[in-house]
Amino acid sequence: MTTAQIASRLETLCRAGDFHTAVDELFADDALSIEPVETPDFQKETRGKANIQQKGEKFGNMVDTMHALTIRDTITTGDVIAMVMGMDVTMKGRPRANFEELCVYQVKDGKIVSEQFFM
Repeated sequence: MTTAQIASRLETLCRAGDFHTAVDELFADDALSIEPVETPDFQKETRGKANIQQKGEKFGNMVDTMHALTIRDTITTGDVIAMVMGMDVTMKGRPRANFEELCVYQVKDGKIVSEQFFM
């Protein structure tokens, strides 16, 4: 797949909230995920598709209600994909919150080899 094709598929899956399929289909086995410093409940770096899936499951288990999920401004340049993801979410035991993050993905040999989030 080209970077543009990966970006299109990634955007479609993220809009549907299907992050598990996105990682399963689009990520390299040894992909790296980097969280922002502000994320208290996760390691700064997670390596490997299986570990990234576990991190996603952990996040899903922390969510009480996902009120809205938005994906906007997806762009590609060379082998990089960037998109803005917004969430209106109530986490278990926490008040409702709205946030946006910039999600940046690096593509190599038709797979996402890294993702990094900025808040």
